[in-house]
Amino acid sequence: QVQLVESGGGSVQAGGSLRLACAASGRTFSNYHMAWFRQAPGKEREFVAAISRSGASSNYADSVKGRFLISRDNAKNTLYLQMNSLKPEDTAIYYCAARAAYALGVRQPEYDDWGQGTQVTVSS
Repeated sequence: QVQLVESGGGSVQAGGSLRLACAASGRTFSNYHMAWFRQAPGKEREFVAAISRSGASSNYADSVKGRFLISRDNAKNTLYLQMNSLKPEDTAIYYCAARAAYALGVRQPEYDDWGQGTQVTVSS
């Protein structure tokens, strides 16, 4: 099991930027595909972005393509999500997740370990 702790959330006006981080510990970080999910009030948790073990491949939800960038630093055991041009509909709790299996996944059940989340609030 890998332990995950998110940070970097906060409140920002529409059009602004935030950078989330997810610090991993307990296992070899580079053995895991990583992803960000989010859950808005009253809605189900949804996929945001995923990145492969090496960082060479990534996937994004259509709603964030061109605005968000997922990256990782395996030497620092840290996952990042750079969020630009934020919109009120990006308001949610953002979770990072780790997947040990072979393929990069985009669904919640495919991920084994989860952080506690960090709140992002975007005001209009």
